[in-house]
Amino acid sequence: MSFATNSSQQISLFDSTSNLTQREVKMLEKSWAKFFSENIFPAIDEEPFRVLYSDQPSRRNTPINVIIGALIIKEMFQLTDEEMVETLPFDVRYKYALHTTSFEEQPLNDRTFGRFRARCSAYEEQTGIDLIHQCIVKLSSQISKMMSLNTGMRRMDSLMIAANIKKMSRLELLYTCVANLAKCMERSNDDCFPEPLKHYIEKDDHNRVLYHNRSEDNDSKLSRVLKDAALIISACGSRYDDSSEYQLLIRVIKEQTDKDNDGNLILKNKQSGMDSKILQNPADPDATFRSKAGKENRGYIANVVETSDGNNSVISDYQFEQNIYSDSQFLKDYLASCPKSDTPITMVTDGGYCGYENVKSAKEKNITLITTDLKGADVADIYADFIFSEDGKEILMCPAGNKPKSNVYNKNDGKCKASFPINTCKNCPHFSECNPQMHVRVATLKLAKKAAYHAEQQRFYKTEEFKKHARFRNGVETIPASLRKRHNADKMPVRGLIRNRHFFGFKVAALNTIKLIKYMVSLDKCVQLA
Repeated sequence: MSFATNSSQQISLFDSTSNLTQREVKMLEKSWAKFFSENIFPAIDEEPFRVLYSDQPSRRNTPINVIIGALIIKEMFQLTDEEMVETLPFDVRYKYALHTTSFEEQPLNDRTFGRFRARCSAYEEQTGIDLIHQCIVKLSSQISKMMSLNTGMRRMDSLMIAANIKKMSRLELLYTCVANLAKCMERSNDDCFPEPLKHYIEKDDHNRVLYHNRSEDNDSKLSRVLKDAALIISACGSRYDDSSEYQLLIRVIKEQTDKDNDGNLILKNKQSGMDSKILQNPADPDATFRSKAGKENRGYIANVVETSDGNNSVISDYQFEQNIYSDSQFLKDYLASCPKSDTPITMVTDGGYCGYENVKSAKEKNITLITTDLKGADVADIYADFIFSEDGKEILMCPAGNKPKSNVYNKNDGKCKASFPINTCKNCPHFSECNPQMHVRVATLKLAKKAAYHAEQQRFYKTEEFKKHARFRNGVETIPASLRKRHNADKMPVRGLIRNRHFFGFKVAALNTIKLIKYMVSLDKCVQLA
């Protein structure tokens, strides 16, 4: 299939809008479809998706802007793929929004979306480049310009995304992995399939082993499943090394078991600690476990960056990873990817993104990072008045304005050891606050620039300016609520990190599109009132 852009859509004699009455045309012009057609659809860039198709002349692809536009509309109205395909031919608003009113036949079918997402997923697996993310971030930038947003104020927040999987016990997890491999051997008509494991391919064996047989305790069931696992692995040899069923069984055995002195498999002790990366369910090998705020989560975590001027806002960037990803790392990734800004930017986040290194990295990009909380214990307020060198390896001046006689920097703990004349410190009004270590001729003080920054932040938190920024950050809390309640982010109908990331991206695009439409409607009302 070759690539072709969809740069022009001619109105034909048989255009579906030509048969509308004047009243129906007026209603169409007032609907969401007009704003989508005039603002969102033209802003979709097709060119980056050229790499997904052949360079050789062949049958042309379905227009990319139609596919992406339809996927955004699908998320706006919470439709399934099938519902979107079935609605498009019969709803003139959808055709008007996607510029397909003149098409003799609508270009979408029941396989279009699945094939497009599969191409994008395969390309990302090979290259690490997320074309959908690039498209949506570029579209978000265009929406910001349409809404005339002041991009100098941004806020960031993360949200847990539940995977579309069942919570499994250790017994069910091990049983399912063994059963999946057994069914794989059965489908291959493998003569080496062990006879004692034939029951795994029976329809009701899962319920019979896990739930119906109450007379047998859980430990004996686990012991039997582990013996079956060792037996089927031995029977496979090297013939199934490339199959996902074999690899998942090997993975769960490695993560959940050890070997006793006789070489038999035994379960690891949970109390000794289990890695959060261990397999949660073979249906979604990418899902990980995390406990946060007393709640267990199996799945993923998303991070959103919102640009806001107080009245309007747009999600300008997002990231989607396994839920073991930290907020601090999200911020590091964002700072590494964004270019240095020509104008000052203020980024307001919660305490999970705090850290002196993050502040330092943000400053290099002309971004002022403000966090609403700090990690670690409070430090002495006087530390905020110490003046350090730019690299933090030398104390230049104490709060009383005295320069140290010497400085020694310890790279292991990042602290500077500054020496002052002993009489200077004894007679200093800040002596009790600094609490230096007294020697025969000098007084010494060990202090890191991180501690001085911590003290500065403690002092800043008491100001009215900080309270204003804290109120500004609270606005970003509406995004996780909207993505969960309106766009069902916790109920995505796919599994796997990349597929979930693509679905999440279109939910972000739908949320931004709705904000733009509301903004455009408000402008129209203002014009009518004028």
